[in-house]
Amino acid sequence: MSPDLERFSINQMTVRQLPMPDLVDACGRSGVTHVGLWREPVRAYGLEATAKLVRDAGLTVTTLCRGGFLTATDPVERAEALGDNHAAIDEAAALGTDTLVLVSGGLPPGSKDLRGARERIADALAVLAPYAAERGVRLAIEPLHPMYAADRCVVSTLAQALDLAERFPAEQVGVAVDTYHIWWDDQAPAQIARAGAAGRIHTFQLADWTTPLPEGVLNGRGQIGDGAIDMREWRGYAEAAGYTGPIEVELFNEGLWARDGREVLAETAERFVTHVIR
Repeated sequence: MSPDLERFSINQMTVRQLPMPDLVDACGRSGVTHVGLWREPVRAYGLEATAKLVRDAGLTVTTLCRGGFLTATDPVERAEALGDNHAAIDEAAALGTDTLVLVSGGLPPGSKDLRGARERIADALAVLAPYAAERGVRLAIEPLHPMYAADRCVVSTLAQALDLAERFPAEQVGVAVDTYHIWWDDQAPAQIARAGAAGRIHTFQLADWTTPLPEGVLNGRGQIGDGAIDMREWRGYAEAAGYTGPIEVELFNEGLWARDGREVLAETAERFVTHVIR
């Protein structure tokens, strides 16, 4: 493995067109030793089968995506969400990763109460965090760009994520730092320092911001080096805050998904070296 790739982790969504065995094989051939997995393809291939596959290949699972969606007001829906998150924690433990990424959830239908939605996240974390800790799993609250606040994630800044996380021990709840979602926020560097000082940076993820955004915007994350974000600068913020763990590249991009997945993996690794490491 190239020393330049020691910290590189490929998030499964970046090359979602690769079936699980092909993803693992491509990582081996590319010298990639870290991978971030998603629950849906893991379940499709089989939890135990996936755990054995990555273990036998010597891959480290850096994160599992995703838990969360904890803002419902309906008691039945809240119970279902908690049950799903308990299952996600169990899945993370079975895969050998210590980090479950949480996308918190948007406003319930008809609601305009952002503050109330965030409090319901805290209420859910009070149930989930001890359960996760017993299984060696940390919860990483991921703030998403404000354009997602209504329907996907009412936590839009690192400050908001840390305000929630700091109600719990750092070894239980921290944050996911994703350049795509926070690069616009001039307070983000200080919040990264805040998170690092408390040991709450549980994962660091990269994606570039390119324009124009596609219709629907969800699948608009650009390949590293194609957009407006200075990746070395953000790596510097994370490292100055004490983060020395894997750096995961997570891209939602229809153009990349239409290409050969092995080529995309190799390109992403090359871009990582060029725009993040060197």
